[in-house]
Amino acid sequence: MLYQITSDAKHQILLTSKEKKIYLDPRQILAENYVFISHAHIDHMLNKTAIKKYNLRNKIMCSPETVAIANLRGYIFEKEICYQDDCTLVDTGHILGSKGLLIGNEIFYTGDLSMRDRAFLRKPTIPRAETLIIETTFGKPDYIFPPIEQITHSVNSLISEMYSRGIPVILMGYSLGKAQVLTSLFGAWKPLIVHDEIFKFNQMYKQFGVSLEDSISLSDAKELGLLEKGPWIMIHPLTNGKHPKIAHYREKYGAITIGFSGWGINRNYRNMMNLDYVIPFSDHCDHSELLEVVKKCNPSKIYTFHGFEEEFANYLVKLGYDAESVTKGSRTVKKESKRLPKTKSLDIYF
Repeated sequence: MLYQITSDAKHQILLTSKEKKIYLDPRQILAENYVFISHAHIDHMLNKTAIKKYNLRNKIMCSPETVAIANLRGYIFEKEICYQDDCTLVDTGHILGSKGLLIGNEIFYTGDLSMRDRAFLRKPTIPRAETLIIETTFGKPDYIFPPIEQITHSVNSLISEMYSRGIPVILMGYSLGKAQVLTSLFGAWKPLIVHDEIFKFNQMYKQFGVSLEDSISLSDAKELGLLEKGPWIMIHPLTNGKHPKIAHYREKYGAITIGFSGWGINRNYRNMMNLDYVIPFSDHCDHSELLEVVKKCNPSKIYTFHGFEEEFANYLVKLGYDAESVTKGSRTVKKESKRLPKTKSLDIYF
């Protein structure tokens, strides 16, 4: 079955054949087509209005974990789930339940993905396909992340130093996905206090067999007066250090903040976010890992989307690949901007 790959006015990717149309991670749709949802982050979820408006029974493809997390977020579509004979869901290692879509050996759509082991998440196996549609959030050569072992060692050393001085530590990452990895990697430090939103996602992960350290919700910790008894570790959604609640924890308890983000490669990110420390740690591929995906898939044609999509497509073209941005269709090779230095040490982020 041959599919045409296009994007609509909102840069949403659509696969079209004679028999069906499949939207890939759309926020909106214009008709009752098939929908593939790679994972339960809001920017990949079909909006609630569309779910209610259209009859999508037996037309949504996603993992059981994505269904459960979506339900927790108020997106109800269990009855709409379907499976297509020519479609296979492939693990992508981004968050719990994240999948790519493999259509025969014709097309592999990655959704968001990571090519490194992180706590309970495992490096995925990349299938061969004639056409690869790959997300390129960090598609510039500037973005090379330190090894996970180096990250955990450096952060544990910092936490140990802070604890020896009686200083609480706030670890900050996205509520769904990053926060659960942080809970797993650094949960041995006690007491472990978890923001209420993250706590509910942690409980969902446990229901799917993910082993996470026992923790106490922030609401319960406040009620028990644990914040006054520091030091403590808190897992908190990533936000600006000047946010009133974070500023309160810093001023009243002397807490320090450590933010975890792939954007931490940028030298100005720590100051922009007003954080004490920033660790370049992501649930997405860095540039070298994106190249690894391309090599393992070994496609004849590559479409890039999201983030530095044009830059990565141009990079691939110079390597001899047939590649272009799926949303803009540009294959113009631009002169490379001056690269940031690749960093072998985490010292510059502290």
